Amino acid sequence: MKVAVLGLGIMGSGMARQLLAAGFEVSVWNRSADKAAPLGEAGARVAATPAEAATGAAVVVAMLADDAVSRAVWTGEGGALAAMDAGTIVIESSTLTGGWVKELAGLATARGVGFLEAPVTGSRDQAAQGALRFLVGGDVDVLAAARSAFDAMGSAVVHLGPVGSAATVKLANNFLCGVQAASLAEAVALFERQGLDVEQAVAILTDGAPGSPIVKAVSRRMLDRAYDPHFLVPLMAKDLGYAGQTLAEVGITSAIADAARQRFLEADGAGHGRYDIAAIVEPLRKA
Repeated sequence: MKVAVLGLGIMGSGMARQLLAAGFEVSVWNRSADKAAPLGEAGARVAATPAEAATGAAVVVAMLADDAVSRAVWTGEGGALAAMDAGTIVIESSTLTGGWVKELAGLATARGVGFLEAPVTGSRDQAAQGALRFLVGGDVDVLAAARSAFDAMGSAVVHLGPVGSAATVKLANNFLCGVQAASLAEAVALFERQGLDVEQAVAILTDGAPGSPIVKAVSRRMLDRAYDPHFLVPLMAKDLGYAGQTLAEVGITSAIADAARQRFLEADGAGHGRYDIAAIVEPLRKA
């Protein structure tokens, strides 16, 4: 099976490597060609456009930044969708709004192309290890046809229902993660400003009721100032914005999503946009 991967950031590059390791014929495309070069050296065919990558592929996987980028890559000039043959399958794994996902599904169906939304839980390490969990919305028969590609890239597939259901769950997932990271940053800064033994104080949090997996992982990065990206600051700001929008569409005004998003925007504005979400603590630290 030939699989194309569109978008080679932290997540997409790991997914492409797992497909190569599983023996798939892989073509790749990325807006900045330098990120594609290592995949080319590993055996992937590097394409100049999304359409070129998708030509002849049985499955085309995308892992892109946001709705606007996804729209351009699938439907813009040199876009992948127009190059796909009837009967092939789209796997859109980006974190997107339900509105755009449903529109894209309609465009794919009109071309006779199978469509699955499949955002993931997990970050850089899980992508590199083939341990992602895919949250899938779409037809079960299309999912069955694409199962071998999913099995190469991840350790679990959860079918949530029709297109749009996975986008909702993924945005709720990232909403909760972003809120926890933002409140953790404020707590760490509080401990530092009060002159406490920060390691000891944070251990009370991580060993107690607040000690979720993300609090444990991100607190360690905050204390070590280890900001090698697992999940980039501006992408979490985007996800919190999409989550707030999605909540508003059903009549829930979320001041919590807005407040957490502001912490990520502040960190991005302070020059931490290239770093892991743990870097949101930096603007709160005493100079």
